[in-house]
Amino acid sequence: MTATDGARSRFRAGTTGPGVVRRTGERERESRMTVVHGTTVDIPTPDGTADAYFAHPADGGARPAVLLYMDAFGLRPQLRVMADRLAAAGYAVLVPNVFHRHGSAPVVELPDFISDADRPALFERILPLMGGLTAEVVARDSGAYLEWLAGRPEAVAGPVGVTGYCLGTRLSLLTAGNHPDRVAAAAGFHGAGLATDAPESPHLLADRVTAELYFGHADNDPSMPPEQIERLDKALTEAGVKHNTDVYAGAEHGYTMADTDRYDADAAERHWTALLDLFGRAL
Repeated sequence: MTATDGARSRFRAGTTGPGVVRRTGERERESRMTVVHGTTVDIPTPDGTADAYFAHPADGGARPAVLLYMDAFGLRPQLRVMADRLAAAGYAVLVPNVFHRHGSAPVVELPDFISDADRPALFERILPLMGGLTAEVVARDSGAYLEWLAGRPEAVAGPVGVTGYCLGTRLSLLTAGNHPDRVAAAAGFHGAGLATDAPESPHLLADRVTAELYFGHADNDPSMPPEQIERLDKALTEAGVKHNTDVYAGAEHGYTMADTDRYDADAAERHWTALLDLFGRAL
């Protein structure tokens, strides 16, 4: 593990959003706060080294492992905040830079706050990166991420949870299908293109999935329209996969991301409740 951050954060039980982070050196004022250690790590993959963020409770105990897949905007402070919050709930959380073939994060320079006006120029650079994440590439990478977690003393030997956001939802479902012996729970939020006509559509792996799944779809999302939601549910039901699907009424694509103008605080909190319930049952 290559530690370049070595940061510690503290989370107070029941708080929400980025403001709950307290960095090293601040006085701990409440006994209910969980100290989280987060660091940048390097993960060997078949196609080179992937940089990632790894967060876990700082007490040295082993916790259930979680693989958290980024959205299209990439590994950045917002994803680290989310990983810290999940770690504070009792998990060892790995957030890989899935664009690692193109360099270390940030692969695409981002503004501190992403508005709709920023999106066209950003996606001119991001879409080609996303196109490189074929099903074969994702299978290789996810195997490397899971192998790395299996060797960490901060992670218990046992079933792993996966969650993803935006493009990460596709990666979450593919990982569950490619590694049914490792993944016991997988979730995805405001996902896109999960049940298309493409030969690599993730829903086609439904018969390989043994994990319990949860999807929190955005409302009126053109990248995941009602017919795709129906097709995904049908494939999972026919394959006998235990799953739950919700559409978050009024929440736009990207509703979990507090550094964008699509953020919806109520929907984001609903997502945390659903995710922690899933992992609490399955891990």
